[in-house]
Amino acid sequence: MGIPENQLDTWSHQGSVTQSAATYNAIKSALESTNAVYHANNFKVFLQGSYGNDTNIYTESDVDVVIQLDDVYFSDVTSLPPADKEAYDRTFVPATYSYDQYRNDVVNALTSRFGADVTNGHKAIAVAANGNRRKADVIAAMQFRRYWKFRSTYDSSYDEGICFFTSDGQQIVNYPKQHSENLTIKHQASNGWLKPMIRVLKNMRRKLVADGVLNASVAPSYYLEGLLYNVPSGKFGLSYEDSFVNAINWIQSEADESKLVCANEQYYLLWEGTPTSWEPSNAEALLQAVIQQWNEW
Repeated sequence: MGIPENQLDTWSHQGSVTQSAATYNAIKSALESTNAVYHANNFKVFLQGSYGNDTNIYTESDVDVVIQLDDVYFSDVTSLPPADKEAYDRTFVPATYSYDQYRNDVVNALTSRFGADVTNGHKAIAVAANGNRRKADVIAAMQFRRYWKFRSTYDSSYDEGICFFTSDGQQIVNYPKQHSENLTIKHQASNGWLKPMIRVLKNMRRKLVADGVLNASVAPSYYLEGLLYNVPSGKFGLSYEDSFVNAINWIQSEADESKLVCANEQYYLLWEGTPTSWEPSNAEALLQAVIQQWNEW
């Protein structure tokens, strides 16, 4: 039968933004405190995730915040020609402010404001919900540069991202600004259909999890955004029913899944064994579950 248009329309609506905005402002204020050890350094605080990308649904409550230190950066120089790599090595100055020191300073800045509500987790620093404040996950990140050219400090080209380290020392590199900017460009190119359709798919995932059909870890929101980002803009429009059917049919029948990219366009979307890509088996489990949900509604 398919899911009725009125249900899809309900699922397309954005979740609460007022409480999330207040939470973000409280976290940002704490991170920008003049008492923070890193306050004299160059850093920026910004949103990432569903709330930051306007794809949040009613049941999502977490606010994802990044604090990015720019005075210290990590880099990938594997794509540099030999002469450029030599120039980079001559110019490079080792940092004296370590990532572990920086992360501890961020934890302390948050703890001084929110006390026992702060927990230093495996990837993020969690600030628990309290009263009207929603739960927030804070990533203490440093700038990351993937160099394509380096002749000198003033003559270089690189993709800028962020990097952080898990509690067991694994480096994770991502590109949240490119992710957000690309989603917005694609949303506009699809005449405003992309982000509502992402919210529809996320609500379908939510119901599948609630019904015990799908494990919540199989389909993180980040990858759902990436999946629909790859769908040609012309597949969206007319109705939510048409948009869903066209998108899923394109993914299943026309797309070369090995060439699908994350919305940041820096990584392939479907790749085995990496922290920045979606396990193909998990993507297939999600697709089969939503198709069955659609057919059996």
